[in-house]
Amino acid sequence: MVFDAASHGTVNPSDSTGGTLRFVRTDDFDSLDPADTYYAYTWNFIRLLGRPLVGYGTGEDGRPQPVPDLAASLGEPSDGGRTWTYRLREGVRFEDGTPVTAQDVRYAVLRASFPEEVYPGVVTRGGPAYFRQYLTGPEGIGTPDEHTVVFRLKEPFAGFDYLAALPTTIPVPQRADTYPEYRWRPVSSGPYRIGEYLPGERLALARNPHWVRESDPVRTALPDAVTVRLGVSGPEVDRMLLAGEADIDLAGVGVQPETQDRLLADPAAREGVDNPHTGFVWLYCINQNVGPLRDVHARRAVQYATDKAAMRAAYGGEPAGDIATTLLPPTVPGHESHDRYPVGPDATGDLDAARRELALAGLPEGFRTRIAAREDRRKEWNAALALSRGLARVGIEAEVVPFTSGGYFTETAGVPAYLREHGIGIVMFGWAADFPDGFGYLQQISDSRAIKEAGNQNLGELASSEIDALLDTGARTFDAQAREALWAAVDREAMEAAVMCPYMYVKSVVVRGGRAANVRMSQVYGMYDYATISLRS
Repeated sequence: MVFDAASHGTVNPSDSTGGTLRFVRTDDFDSLDPADTYYAYTWNFIRLLGRPLVGYGTGEDGRPQPVPDLAASLGEPSDGGRTWTYRLREGVRFEDGTPVTAQDVRYAVLRASFPEEVYPGVVTRGGPAYFRQYLTGPEGIGTPDEHTVVFRLKEPFAGFDYLAALPTTIPVPQRADTYPEYRWRPVSSGPYRIGEYLPGERLALARNPHWVRESDPVRTALPDAVTVRLGVSGPEVDRMLLAGEADIDLAGVGVQPETQDRLLADPAAREGVDNPHTGFVWLYCINQNVGPLRDVHARRAVQYATDKAAMRAAYGGEPAGDIATTLLPPTVPGHESHDRYPVGPDATGDLDAARRELALAGLPEGFRTRIAAREDRRKEWNAALALSRGLARVGIEAEVVPFTSGGYFTETAGVPAYLREHGIGIVMFGWAADFPDGFGYLQQISDSRAIKEAGNQNLGELASSEIDALLDTGARTFDAQAREALWAAVDREAMEAAVMCPYMYVKSVVVRGGRAANVRMSQVYGMYDYATISLRS
């Protein structure tokens, strides 16, 4: 076995069944309700519980490509790409044995995208807003029979199969919807069902006796059971993995810096370590509706004063990734190298440029703001402290305010009114494509129509009619090369507005437990593929 083996193939291939696969996590899930989740690790994991219409396989070029999951085939476009039809597989059942129907898929999309039609007083959910934006409305989801779902769009959307692969299409039986408590006990259509869930402590999955292996091209479901220890400190997560008390770190973002240094220095230990490019970018967002940051020159001053080298050091230095200058990472179609805010050859900041921008903003002595960061994500927290120290060099006093991962987007950082009320102008953030395409990376963080009252991902509240138009043009463009040029243009325009500062193209240093089998990296989720991991015999 060699270092980084899971980035280039499958480690410990096996068809052995049985045993309990053990995950561990520093915090809790954001939500197991497919309408309310926006963390990559939850999207990866939730596939063990539910089946969206479409999943992912690997194409001949090595890139991920859509494959049928709950649907029997990929979507059938008509009306120039304005209508997409999916037919469900026969024989798929929920955990109670009742058949999954087209109406269950329709209800799932409706409750996620048009919750006001289902729940009195609820106007937004925590998941992505693509369906709400592109469907003609609640009436845009048709079910002509029990096995057929038809989506009618306002405009053509060339990559609609990507949307059909989102957790949004995981079926939800209306009779069992206990919202808001559904997040604790979603009904399974996948290979496992929830046996026990103690929020913040433990999750245990048992087999769904009605799942049929032959009908599922995405999941192997070889373990008999799956457990997740929750609320464990970062150093303790590392200790459990190395001691054989856990198999996989659920978050998938890598070990602590001190553990990383020790592992990389030990030739024997390195054999259980992977160091892939994840497709994530670590960045922070500057909210243009908070205090002095309403001025673009104040936002540009923050960009120039950023010590990206120190922020990367908080994650462990060069093994943790490359210094970033663009929103799109090199792994996503549409990436073009450019650097709107150079921070010097050593990446520690251009303080003279920052001071010039402060003068243009009428703030030559600097200003005060606050930075939101997740304290349970120790590396992110330390990066926020490094950002604060870097900004202080030009008189920008930025207090780092602690939050936890669980409610970060649904209750605090992803709630624009909360940021304004508490004077939080900067939000620490990490982002990867919702699906493997430039649109899947850019739309939710740069489209004005994606701004939500809660569960918001456009954390800078970027609102540009030009960017919105570029996104719309790209969405209906079927030619791949032309699409990629449009995504590059969105990237440049968004950087010009200075509401996001990318500082690292992420590589993770992750450990796979010695018992784990069928371990491979997922380019879609930027971590191990949780649908295929099992245990060695």
